Amino acid sequence: MQLKDKKIFITGASRGIGRDLALSLASEGAELILTARNEDLLRDVQREIDAKKGKQPLIITADLSKEEDISNLFKEVRKHYSDLDVLINNAAMGLYGRLEDFAMKDLDKIYKVNVRALYMCCQQALKMMIPSRSGHIINISSVVGFKGYPNMSAYTASKHAVTGISKSLAAEVQEYGINVSIISPGGVDTEFATQARPDLDTSILIPPSDISKTVIYLLTLSNRSMVDEIYIRRSTGKPF
Repeated sequence: MQLKDKKIFITGASRGIGRDLALSLASEGAELILTARNEDLLRDVQREIDAKKGKQPLIITADLSKEEDISNLFKEVRKHYSDLDVLINNAAMGLYGRLEDFAMKDLDKIYKVNVRALYMCCQQALKMMIPSRSGHIINISSVVGFKGYPNMSAYTASKHAVTGISKSLAAEVQEYGINVSIISPGGVDTEFATQARPDLDTSILIPPSDISKTVIYLLTLSNRSMVDEIYIRRSTGKPF
């Protein structure tokens, strides 16, 4: 899939990985739909894309922890587009603490964004992809989607769920010509990661641009190739 004029929807697009994805995909000529909670930060991304002569993205603010916001978000998308080429589920939240002390309300918060919202966004995107029998869903998971770390039981559980959803969905939609991929990064140099692991030296974290390059790689493979999952670790981390 070459990316010029491809309609690509990115959640959590106002900062971190999502912001870099938006800027990188805009430079490839993609037609972007960007969502996040913070309209001011989304406008900043939009202005930066404009400054680089990219196609002006459609920006829609939404709180993905709210089912009504997700429903309204896709209603707005369908006002502008009849189909969708790519969905990148990047939005996530993290709360941390020992399992024995962890509040159920915080567990629910994490699952609303990291699992429920991703699930619903996939459902809505498929309504636009299945009729055209094409599309690609990329779910940004994490190393914690297959490993366990102390004080991260809730976040880790949510990313294990992302991995499980992705594997099942890939099997369901293959008959429609739709691909599903998982990208599982280790620590990325973003505010999100430094909140989760303040012990890490930011100079050894993965640059967000490496995640964007990975997405572009997935989306520009020939139609005879498909990558299900990519794990990107810090170069200083242990192999495998």
